[in-house]
Amino acid sequence: MELRPYDLDGPGEAEALWDCKRAFERELGASGGEEKVETYEGKLTEAYRERYLDWVRRCVADDPRCVTVAALPPGACGGATALAGYVFVLPERLSMVWDAAVLNEIYVHPDNRGTGLADQLMDAAVALARDQDLPLDRLVLDVDRENERASAFYERHGFEHWGEMVAREL
Repeated sequence: MELRPYDLDGPGEAEALWDCKRAFERELGASGGEEKVETYEGKLTEAYRERYLDWVRRCVADDPRCVTVAALPPGACGGATALAGYVFVLPERLSMVWDAAVLNEIYVHPDNRGTGLADQLMDAAVALARDQDLPLDRLVLDVDRENERASAFYERHGFEHWGEMVAREL
């Protein structure tokens, strides 16, 4: 498996990233009740896919390391590009959103969990964050407190609660 920057123009790369993103969103939905499942599943439209991949393209244009992928060896999935996971850190120009580096997403396919891949992706995220010129020397992320597996992973990597996000429907 190879950790490398996401290749904007790589054959099958966008579809492989979208496959991971869709799985990530479905797992977020599954961490709650039926309403949460429906909410997360409902947003996975073609329009959302296009917006997401366009946003990735813009972020990667700012800094190619914003999205680091774990690519499976060529031919591992019938010749198609396949990813075992990815990490997405917002580019430095967006650091003012939280006055810190923002870990937007990290995902590892269930077949690759427990292999240390998540740790490698987190190391890539921290390295990128350390290279950014930030108002506060912090890497922040949003995690569902009910997701015990994710919370334990972040704790193991030195994350601690720092404020609390609140939200309301529009």
